Amino acid sequence: MTAALELKNVGRSFIQGEKELVVLKGADLAISRGEMVALVAPSGSGKSTLLQIAGLLEKPNNGEVMVDARECSKLEDRARTAMRRRSIGFVYQFHHLLPELSALENVMIPQLILGRSRNDASARAKTLLDHMRIAARSDHRPAELSGGEQQRVAIARAVANEPQVLLADEPTGNLDPSTSDHVFQSLTEIVRESGLAALIATHNYDLADRMDRIVTLENGQVVAKTS
Repeated sequence: MTAALELKNVGRSFIQGEKELVVLKGADLAISRGEMVALVAPSGSGKSTLLQIAGLLEKPNNGEVMVDARECSKLEDRARTAMRRRSIGFVYQFHHLLPELSALENVMIPQLILGRSRNDASARAKTLLDHMRIAARSDHRPAELSGGEQQRVAIARAVANEPQVLLADEPTGNLDPSTSDHVFQSLTEIVRESGLAALIATHNYDLADRMDRIVTLENGQVVAKTS
């Protein structure tokens, strides 16, 4: 099976003063459709850099980034933006919902940007919010929602354009254990049913153990996490 997301020999370094800081060095990672991979690594190990490169937000110094079997690391900015909108969904620790819009409108926005009609965008948003068990709150603005509700709206927004890849950075890091469990369950269901390839950075080992496999970063490389 072709991987929906694949990093091949990815390297990334930064110049700090007169020194070169090597963050990633020959990093390889492949994630299949419907697979959830936990990225558990200490702060400063390159976790955020890896996610940004996988999400086409940052270019590697070398190596390849394959999204849906297309090499994307050398695309021009406009093409990279188009690829992100169409094929990659993002969920962050903080929901980043637009405060002046309702939950429904927040899920409609990425679809409208992609060119979908308002009727189709609204129908898709309603379906997703219902799937996330938050349809009854669809006309509420973010400030009127609980933390868990906000994050479920953020997940619905991330998958609104039916991406191939979902990247999440501490998606339950701001939530209490019970709410975290509910949000993670909703995230799991949508990954399995949509056939997304999901890479989820987390410090929560209980959640990581519920995913298909766990990887970490050591000396700039992606390695399987062993217990």
